[in-house]
Amino acid sequence: MDRLCNAVDVHAHFGQSVLGAPSLLGQPPEGTPARVVARARAAGVRLTFVSALQALWPRGAGNPIQGNLAAVRAVDEFPEDLRFWCVLSPKQEETFAQARELLTHPRCIGLKVHPVEHRYEIREFGTRIFEFAAERGAIVQSHSGEPGSWPADFVPLADAFPTVRLILSHLGCGADGLLDHQVRAVKAARHHNIWTDTSSAQSMRADLIERAVALIGADRILFGTDSPLYSTGAQVARIALAELTEKEKAAIFRENAASLFGLAKAAPRPKTRSK
Repeated sequence: MDRLCNAVDVHAHFGQSVLGAPSLLGQPPEGTPARVVARARAAGVRLTFVSALQALWPRGAGNPIQGNLAAVRAVDEFPEDLRFWCVLSPKQEETFAQARELLTHPRCIGLKVHPVEHRYEIREFGTRIFEFAAERGAIVQSHSGEPGSWPADFVPLADAFPTVRLILSHLGCGADGLLDHQVRAVKAARHHNIWTDTSSAQSMRADLIERAVALIGADRILFGTDSPLYSTGAQVARIALAELTEKEKAAIFRENAASLFGLAKAAPRPKTRSK
């Protein structure tokens, strides 16, 4: 798998989980920026795009303003490893003002929205979000696959705002048990401005990644881990050992992100041993 390192993880977090932990673990996953970076380096991930869990959790009471400031501190501490998503909540007007400022930060890569954790329907607030993103030329990443954030509800927005590039996260995530919501949304977008990412536990299902590539092409799929909630190494292995061509794996791991985000080519980071 070494030849496939230098990956770009477009969907990760840092901070403390508040969703509880199994008694076997006794505590939530450790998610300091340093730990997220260490796991990424060990797995061959060259660059990680993070948002602060503090900005999202607890549900309905996350603090995007403070979470975004924490994200700035994190990327300033690890400028070679991290970029950050600016979390925007349309129910909190002050986040728009903050986003106008933070989108000019050299290591801010776009806007993140989470209708589920911030308790709103994308059908109600999506136009405001997409208008703002279009004005700022910002890429948008959104949680998807649950009530309030069904992928199909984003398609009219993507069609109405063709300059907005949208990542519907969590390929295979469907609260109704269906695994193809994100794939169908990507296919339906008239302007081909929707992508999805692999940051879902469903990615571990046999054939899900391979079938998605067959249906929408590897160029519509970005690599994501949802670290520190999931294992970075396991997510890397899922793509590295997928039944795909080397070209398709490289597209998912890094080439699509490099094109979408205008990333400069970077030499692979030497793989480090975990201590």
